[in-house]
Amino acid sequence: MRTRRGLCYPGVVGSDRTVVVKRKKDIAIGKSMVRRKRLRKSPDKAIGVSDLFDSLPDDLVLCILSKLSSTAGCPSDFINILITCKRLNGLGLHSLVLSRASQKTFAIRAKNWSDSAHRFLKQCADAGNVEACYTLGMIRFYCLENRGSGASLMAKAAISSHAQALYSLAVIQFNGSGGSKNDKDLRAGVSLCARAAFLGHIDALRELGHCLQDGYGVRQNITEGRRFLVQANARELAAVLSSGISTRSLLTWNLHPHPHLLPSPQLRQLTGTGCPLLSDFGCNVPVPDAHPASRFMTEWFSSRGGSPGPGLRLCSHVGCGRPETRNHEFRRCSVCGTVNYCSRACQALDWKFRHKTECAPVERWPDEDGEDDGEGNGGVDGDGAGVLES
Repeated sequence: MRTRRGLCYPGVVGSDRTVVVKRKKDIAIGKSMVRRKRLRKSPDKAIGVSDLFDSLPDDLVLCILSKLSSTAGCPSDFINILITCKRLNGLGLHSLVLSRASQKTFAIRAKNWSDSAHRFLKQCADAGNVEACYTLGMIRFYCLENRGSGASLMAKAAISSHAQALYSLAVIQFNGSGGSKNDKDLRAGVSLCARAAFLGHIDALRELGHCLQDGYGVRQNITEGRRFLVQANARELAAVLSSGISTRSLLTWNLHPHPHLLPSPQLRQLTGTGCPLLSDFGCNVPVPDAHPASRFMTEWFSSRGGSPGPGLRLCSHVGCGRPETRNHEFRRCSVCGTVNYCSRACQALDWKFRHKTECAPVERWPDEDGEDDGEGNGGVDGDGAGVLES
């Protein structure tokens, strides 16, 4: 059909009946202009075809989400799933999915800490995720200073044979963290360390070896202690070899692998392929990745001036992040008195990495308050590191 202006109305091909599409008309109402629009339905809904995602059973979606949460490489990998749609948000917060979330899912940065992040970790811990229990327990115990709740969460993870939680509880018992000096329980610390060592925790093996060598909390047995140190080094080396690192780089020796260190050990970033003798007997072992809880504590206290409080210190080992809960809780190197550690394992690792080239003996080193400690210089252990003094 042709109009007066010579235009044709479109028609439907293959149909005897011509469908006329009306032009949009503008209706003036006062000074405003209203345009009439025709509502058009999507082709799928017009035909009557439903979304295939809605037809998937919940059990299958939960299985897929559980696999995704267990392999997430960072928190955003899992959060992006939750914000996709309403159904994925509801199923993604299911206890089955949260209980299988990976360690990296809880690698929250200290600058991004908020009430929502706290609630998410709490929800994962309530679902039975042992990594969430340990991470939230460490944050509460050391950063939020909620000692009872933090220790309870770490104990919940330790009951489920979480090696890192067992070792952290052992460090708390060795130092009497959260209490007084009289609250130390060396026997309990050794027992927790032995359990973590049985599960293959490298720092626990090293700590137990030093305890046996020194007779600290257990009857002295130098031979057995040395055996635990060898076992810790063997496990450390096996972990590196399984990661695909070239064996050629493991045999190189570099006494000063990191000549350019930042002034603050807590802000220092590890560079290069490895550091000499992270193990006690002589391989260029790459630095292991710190646990998300340790990285969180390091960032937390670094953003607060690098100190957990007046007169309190952080562990001098860069990969630890543990702070003191009372004055003079950590023991320090008896040779120089400038560094302090929460455990013998941290002291041994930091000695091989950094302190070996910096430790300078002094006859009498003053306390932080200007008073002499009275301990004088200590001896030197079998690996060359200064003995820690209380």
